[in-house]
Amino acid sequence: MARTTSDIVIDAPAHQVMAVIADFEAYPEWATGMKEVRPLAEGSDGRPETVSFVLDAAPIRDSYVLRYVWHGDHEVSWSLAEPATILRSMDGSYVLEDADGATRVTYQLAVDVSIPLLGMLKRKAEKVIIDTALRGLKTRVEAA
Repeated sequence: MARTTSDIVIDAPAHQVMAVIADFEAYPEWATGMKEVRPLAEGSDGRPETVSFVLDAAPIRDSYVLRYVWHGDHEVSWSLAEPATILRSMDGSYVLEDADGATRVTYQLAVDVSIPLLGMLKRKAEKVIIDTALRGLKTRVEAA
């Protein structure tokens, strides 16, 4: 599955950026289309391991559960725990790197949906999702 990638530099250290990423219950406040986000299970590091989402981002409206793998404050990856109504698969990650006192956040995403979409349209939708999420994350972290 091809992945779409984009990045942004956030004026904050990696641990602050990762704290916002891990605060799932606050996603509806800054992540476009997220109507409800609820951690279901916690990993041994205290961060959420499985998280339930209710997404309403036309044309996609779906409920799904993601499984997360955390690598300290430098990377988190996720995948769809089981197929949802529209989403058949979703694999993504945030990779955080030091950028002269700030943090470069690279977001990778690959989504497969049950509705037929041309590959070009799917990549464009992934790019919009990624860029919107990165801008929201930057605004949220830098406002804190």
